[in-house]
Amino acid sequence: MTKKIIIDTDPGIDDALAIVFAAHHPDIDLLGLTCVFGNVPVTLATENALRLVELIDQDIPVCSGAAKPLLITPHAHPDFVHGKNGFGEVESPAPTRRALSSSSAEFIVQQVRAAPGEVYLVPIGPLTNIALALQMAPDIAKKTAGVILMGGAAIEPGNVTPVAEANIWNDPHAAEVVFAADWPVTMVGLDATHKTTLDQAFFDQAESSAPRQGKFLNQIHQFYLDFYATKFNERTCAAHDALAVLTVVAEELLTFETGAVAVSCEGVATGQTLFAPAGKYDHDAFWSNRPKHRVAMGVDAPAIKALFLETLKNAS
Repeated sequence: MTKKIIIDTDPGIDDALAIVFAAHHPDIDLLGLTCVFGNVPVTLATENALRLVELIDQDIPVCSGAAKPLLITPHAHPDFVHGKNGFGEVESPAPTRRALSSSSAEFIVQQVRAAPGEVYLVPIGPLTNIALALQMAPDIAKKTAGVILMGGAAIEPGNVTPVAEANIWNDPHAAEVVFAADWPVTMVGLDATHKTTLDQAFFDQAESSAPRQGKFLNQIHQFYLDFYATKFNERTCAAHDALAVLTVVAEELLTFETGAVAVSCEGVATGQTLFAPAGKYDHDAFWSNRPKHRVAMGVDAPAIKALFLETLKNAS
């Protein structure tokens, strides 16, 4: 059955793979891209989303959203990971399409209310737009099919601090709003994404499968692979954002644990996602009263990569 999704995004090299995958998977109806600050400023995130829509050549709405976190001072954008232009310094023409006048939060609320119980929110950047939409319209918590997010880490170390993953760290208060809400959340964080790595051979196959869009993905991932090589002495990158999107249509390729998730919002542990497996800490009122969510812990990496490549054959 086709799944209606909204991707909340801060493109971003790995965002591009996620969006191209979503646009071409036959079981995904991509309702729109809502943009947020994160890998790049929100103005550039919106321009990059429009560039991707033109590359894909589909009528996918794009909205601009939050430019800063709810409460904390914004962190610097990680141009050493994604390049100053967000696409690994690979140049592409300025977009001719324009973003909608609706804000990202407004678009999310409109789409969820228009199709109650059908729309999945798939945030692959900081969770600011999702929190703003929830604060704007609390009723969407009962009308959203689910939230499948890329972010956090249950037992895996962080990637920006010893305990924090980047998307959560960029707006911990927004993340806490999302995890504290009574709606179905699936956290696809570093516990799963670090087990799904892509190398040069993968991107060469992607280019062979889709000469135009695959070539662009191959080009921009060179910067990303180089960054990972400096960190891990191996030229492979994690399929962070794309794995969250894939989970919408192929969750059988992942394994999950259920429990409560809370976010540390101050001090040296800011941005840490604390995970309490269901039933383990029920003696404590804080954890027993939290909503229970799913956390991705394991993956079938070969099958996941095969699905990415098979789906890219639908691109150009």
